[in-house]
Amino acid sequence: MVIMNSQAEPLQRRASGPGGAAPAIIELAGVEKVYGSGQVSFPALSGVSLVISAGEMVAITGPSGSGKSTIINLIAGIDRPTAGTVTVAGSRLDQMSEDKLAAWRGHTLGIVFQFFQLMPTLTAIENATLPLDLARVGPPRERRVTAARNLATVGLADRVDRLPLELSGGEQQRVAIARAMACNPPVLLGDEPTGNLDTGMARDMLQLLKRLNAAGTTVVYVTHDRELAATASRIVSVRDGLIVGDTGGRS
Repeated sequence: MVIMNSQAEPLQRRASGPGGAAPAIIELAGVEKVYGSGQVSFPALSGVSLVISAGEMVAITGPSGSGKSTIINLIAGIDRPTAGTVTVAGSRLDQMSEDKLAAWRGHTLGIVFQFFQLMPTLTAIENATLPLDLARVGPPRERRVTAARNLATVGLADRVDRLPLELSGGEQQRVAIARAMACNPPVLLGDEPTGNLDTGMARDMLQLLKRLNAAGTTVVYVTHDRELAATASRIVSVRDGLIVGDTGGRS
């Protein structure tokens, strides 16, 4: 599988830092996140620090309510930290306005959710084209060509004109991945991206994420499933708002 950019050239992102080490692309430093206020406040994260290098594939695991989805939301700029800093691809998200965050997110991140979140009245290719339309990347004809190529990459070349209800759960999630990769982002995030799929489809989806990662995309996803977590090259375990384990990181 070859992941292509909008100019139909192979995507290559394996840059190295000093000494051959991959540079950090995601960094959380002393991050705290408190939801609510006063007597109804809930501390979701308590002083979390995490560095992810470019090109890693990282699974974030932990029980429900542990704070793992909050970490993903902070990396995506969906949530803001109560304290600490969040830096992704060289940008301090905690210092950006909402308008700048929206524009930054469109070019830097792809996000895949558990329940797909496809537009039900749009075809597969229209859903896959949507980020390009919002970011106004190139002329409309070129956007459609890019979306069709991304759908072919995820194995849906013969499903481009199908509505979401005409697709299986696994096919809908593939459309979601094609949509997430539309603007050729360096980072792909998943919040339980296989949580609504059966075991076979979930394994196929993780293999697709591995192939995207092999092409150079940094992949970070949340999962409850230990077997699916083991697909990643690194597992970060979260409990009670703290990182309690970090194994398998690349040297």
